[in-house]
Order: sequence, then C-alpha cells, then structure tokens
Amino acid sequence: MSDLYRTALAELGTVMDGIDDAAVDEACRMIAAARRIGTYAGGREGLQIKGFAMRLFHLGADVGVVGDMTMPALEAGDLFVVSVGPGYISTALALMDVARQAGAKILFVTAQPEGRCAELADFVLTVPAQTMANDQGGAATSVLPMGSLYEGALFVLFEVMVLKLRDLMAVSPETMRNNHTNME
Repeated sequence: MSDLYRTALAELGTVMDGIDDAAVDEACRMIAAARRIGTYAGGREGLQIKGFAMRLFHLGADVGVVGDMTMPALEAGDLFVVSVGPGYISTALALMDVARQAGAKILFVTAQPEGRCAELADFVLTVPAQTMANDQGGAATSVLPMGSLYEGALFVLFEVMVLKLRDLMAVSPETMRNNHTNME
C-alpha cells in the first residue's frame, strides 16, 4: 500500500476519533423517533446523504431526498437531515427554514458548527474534518483535495449510524436485505 493510501486512511481515522459518539447516539435517536425523514446536501456531500437515505430506507424508514420527485412534504413529527461541511450554503439555509416553518426538527451535520446553518438546527453533529472552507494555504492539512476528507468521513459515519440504528430500531439484517430493491 502506498503512502498516499496510508495517509488518507490515517486522516480518516483521526477524524473518526474526533467525533463525539454520544452526539452520534443522539442523532440516531432523533432519526429513529421521526415519523418521516427528509435529507439534503449539495455536491459530493449529496452523494453521501443519498447513500444514507438509501440505508434508512433499507431500515424501513419513510425517507426522501430533496430534489427527488418522491420527496414528501415535511411537518411536525418529521426530521430534516442536512449536511453542509463548510457550515453554510444558501440553498441549505433556505431549505432548513422551510422545514422549520413546517414544524419539522432539523439534524445538521457539519465540520463548521459555528456556521450560519447551525443556528436553525435542533441538533448539530460535528465531523471535525477539512472541507472546502479550510483547504487552502496554511489551513490545509489533508492530503485529500478540497472537501474529500469530510465526504469520506461522512460515508464511514453514516454506515456506523446505520449499525446503531439497526439495533435501536430492532431491524434485522435480513429485513434490511428484503427492503433492498429487486429492480436492478
């Protein structure tokens, strides 16, 4: 294995070591308690949140992704899960405001908890990784480009959350497999 692989894996390990597991457990409780779940993230983070939404579906959750035609309306009793590594993008802030006005709770995942979007969240889950907000000059610490460290950490975080949710929601691996599409 080359040094680049080892360095990238070590950096991901450092990020995962910095995540507050009690905060992850709280985020999982919010997800398990939600009647309906909407998800949103932009760019490559959006790919990670879509994968997470798919796993939530496999767990039996009523879940949608903003931008898909099947995204349900959110209201009281629902949860909006939003990831914005740099802490603010205008689209996320606008969507969070819509969810808040409709009565939904908001779970915000970010590397920059002091960003503007966190102000609208009911709960902030911090993933302490480099994003495009701090990837230049002396602030850049990762061998991975731009926001890749954050995006890779999201993948690992979301898969661990699925394992925790599987136990919390008492869903068997067989049930998850049965919820997987047969249309591929």
